[in-house]
Amino acid sequence: MQAIANHHDIPAAVGHLLQTELAVRRAEVLAIDPRLDTGVDELIRFTMNGGKRLRPQFLVCGWLAGGGSADGAAGEQAVRAAASLELIQACALLHDDIIDRSETRRGAPSAHRTMAKSHADGGFEGEAEHYGISSALILGDLALAWADDLFAEAALALDAPAAAWSAWREMRTEVLSGQLLDLRTAAANVGPAEQARDAMRVNRYKTAAYTVERPLQIGASLAGAGREVVAELRRFGVDIGIAFQLRDDLLGVFGDPSVTGKPAGDDLVEGKKTLLLATARSELAETSPALLAELDAGVGTAATPRQVDRLAGIIAGTDAVTAMEDRISELVTSGLAALDRSGIDDTVRRQLRDLAVAATQRRR
Repeated sequence: MQAIANHHDIPAAVGHLLQTELAVRRAEVLAIDPRLDTGVDELIRFTMNGGKRLRPQFLVCGWLAGGGSADGAAGEQAVRAAASLELIQACALLHDDIIDRSETRRGAPSAHRTMAKSHADGGFEGEAEHYGISSALILGDLALAWADDLFAEAALALDAPAAAWSAWREMRTEVLSGQLLDLRTAAANVGPAEQARDAMRVNRYKTAAYTVERPLQIGASLAGAGREVVAELRRFGVDIGIAFQLRDDLLGVFGDPSVTGKPAGDDLVEGKKTLLLATARSELAETSPALLAELDAGVGTAATPRQVDRLAGIIAGTDAVTAMEDRISELVTSGLAALDRSGIDDTVRRQLRDLAVAATQRRR
């Protein structure tokens, strides 16, 4: 493996490893039955198609921050561990698209839609939609199993300390529990204040933990970093991870579909109970009950671009967007302060600063 000079090299290294590994896994599946090619090929396409590879970058930077080598056999195993996060991400997104009834992902049909089409094209019996959803669920489970395999292989090769295994176990529980909590809170009819508290708890566990905090902790723990370094990296990770999600919430309402790969106002159509929405609702409760009622009635039921634009306009007419931008700035500032306290190598610290900016100021 080529030495990792900086974080920009990590996506390519992870992509190469995944391509090689998934080819092996594909052969294993087809040895069971060659008719499974459509499903496994969709999983591979889904995993390899785009994505920012942020989680692997944070894990490898954590590894380097903990004193791990950028090259050689140990460096290659760190990349292997990092690649496992892309399979965790594939699992989460495959299931997310089913839960959210999303038609597209990264500008292409979502996996359950692709598998439903394969049912129709093949002239199969039964319901194409049920087949597509069922297939995507199992493909997500397969991705999770392969993620465990990859991480275990890397951790064993690195003689990983118990802290790394613990962080891996906790991360998986957090992201799945966060998803379950998201479902629970989305179904609750609560006021703006409680909705805001729920949204931040979901942000903490569904996104921040497995996007930034835990990848950093896992990487640093694999390298044998001390508790103080790991603690500051985790503080940095929590703040940047939540800021990442708040940026995602803004893009989910106001993002450019040609850049995000998702329809405009997708979060409004799906009825997501974000902090952005809670903040707008709180202001409208004081200033315009009629607009609040219109917003509440439209979120999750809007079906046309005109209706979505109307809801986005109501939110834009409040101070919610400014409040989210201010909160993102505050989180980035506090996160970078924790990073500066970590005492890690200046080169790695600069790379993590660059990643923090990329994660929180992105357009997709």
